[in-house]
Amino acid sequence: MSDDEVATIHETAIRYLADEGMRVLDEEARDLYAQGGSVDGEMVRIDPDRIREALATAPSTFDVSAPVPHRSISMGGKSLNLAPVAGPPFVTDRISGRRAGTLEDQKNFLRMTQHFDVMSTICPSVEPDDIPINERHLLSTQASLTLTDKIPWVFCRGRDRVRDAFDMIKIRNGIESDEEFAAEARCWSVVNMNSPRQLDTVMARGIIDFASMGQMLIITPFTLAGAMAPITLAGALLLQHMEALAGITLSQIVNPGAPVVYGAFTSNVDMKSGSPAFGTPEAQKAAFASGQLARHIGLPLRSSGSSAANGPDAQGGMETMMNTYGAFLGGANIIMHTAGWQEGGLSASYEKFVIDMEMCQMIAEMCHPVVVDEATLGVEAITDVGPGGHFFGTSHTMERYETAFYDPLLFTRWTYEQWSEEGSPSTGDRATALWQKILADYKAPPLDDAIAAELDDFVQRRISEGGAPVDG
Repeated sequence: MSDDEVATIHETAIRYLADEGMRVLDEEARDLYAQGGSVDGEMVRIDPDRIREALATAPSTFDVSAPVPHRSISMGGKSLNLAPVAGPPFVTDRISGRRAGTLEDQKNFLRMTQHFDVMSTICPSVEPDDIPINERHLLSTQASLTLTDKIPWVFCRGRDRVRDAFDMIKIRNGIESDEEFAAEARCWSVVNMNSPRQLDTVMARGIIDFASMGQMLIITPFTLAGAMAPITLAGALLLQHMEALAGITLSQIVNPGAPVVYGAFTSNVDMKSGSPAFGTPEAQKAAFASGQLARHIGLPLRSSGSSAANGPDAQGGMETMMNTYGAFLGGANIIMHTAGWQEGGLSASYEKFVIDMEMCQMIAEMCHPVVVDEATLGVEAITDVGPGGHFFGTSHTMERYETAFYDPLLFTRWTYEQWSEEGSPSTGDRATALWQKILADYKAPPLDDAIAAELDDFVQRRISEGGAPVDG
C-alpha cells in the first residue's frame, strides 16, 4: 500500500471507533474505556485523542526475560522471533493417527521446541484433553517451566488461571513479589477479538491482567475475509486495525507503557466451503499490509505461518512457507504457528513440526549477512584454479567445506540410486524417524531441585483446592 493508503485505513479506523465503537461484554473493561470515551450499554466509543495517547505510551521495542538470560528475546525493531504451533485440540502422527491431544503430547511438543534453538519461545502446541479444565493450566504451566528454559506462554482464559500461572513463573524465576515480577515482561499471551467488533469478558480481563502486571500481550483480531471480516482485503484490514487499536488502547488505559504487540491474522475463507484458507496470496498480501500498519503506529508486529492441509504433504509445506515468508517480508517481529500447524489449526502434527523446522532453520540461516573481506573473496583461489578448473580440492575450499553451507535437518541430496537403495523413504518417513529420535535423546534443561519441588507443591496445593475453572 502507499503511505496515503496506510494513513487512510488508520484514520478511518480511529473515526469508526469514535462514531460506532466496539461491543465490550465485560463491565470492568467498559468502566476503563469510559475514561477515554463513552459507554452506551455494551457499546464503547473511544475518543480519537485517547487512541493517539495510547499509541504514544505503547513501547515500540521491549525485551522479554526468560528464566535463563540467553533465552531472552527482543520485540520490535528488526528482531525476528519464531514460535511453534499453538492451541489445536487434536494431534496427529504417522504411527497413531489423528486423536485428541493429551498432556504427554503437549510435553512432547515442548521437548521438541526446546530441542530447536531456532524456536525463540514456546507455545501451547496442543490442548491436553485428558486433564480436567480446572487443573489443565497448572499442569501445562508446570510442564513448560520444567521441560524448557524458554519464555513461557500463559493462556488468557480466566483471571484465577492467569494468576496461578504468574505465581508459578515467579517461583521459576526466584521472584518473591508482584512488583519485581511486573518490572520486566517474563511471559506472553494472545488475546483474540471476537470479530467483528466484539471483545468478550475473558479476553477483556486478559488484557487487563497482563497490562497491569507488565507482561507481553499480542492483540489479535480474528479477521478471515468473507466470514468474520469484509470480503475485500482493504475492508478486512480496516476491521483488523480498528479492533487491534481498541485492545491496544485498553492495555494503555490500564498501564501506560505496558508491552503490547499488534497482532495480524488476516486471511480468507474458501468461498465454496466456508473453511479457513491459509498460505493464500491474499494472506501474504495481508501480511505485507499489516506490517505497514504496525510500523505506521510504531508497534511490534505478530504474524503467522499456517496451513489448511490435512497432512504433512506438499500443500502443507507450501502453504506454511507462503504464510511464513509473507510474515517475514512483512517485517513481523514474532511469527506464530511456524512449525506443526495443520488442518487449519485443528491439529498439531509431529511430522509437520520437524518438516517445518527445516524451513525455519533455512530462514534463520538466510538472515546471516554475507561476509565480504579478503579471505571470503577468494581471489587467490580463483587465480590458482584458472579457467575451466574446479574448486573442490583448493585449500580455500578445504578450510571451509565442513561449515560453508546450510546442512539440512531432514531433506536429502541423494541421487536417485542412493534414495532407492535406502528404500525410497518419503520426507514424511524421515520426519517420523527424526521426531522419535529427538524425543528419545531429549534431556531437560538444568533446574534447581528446590525450585522444581516448590513448583510441584504449588500445583498439588492448587489442585487440592479445586484448581481454577475458566471464569466469565
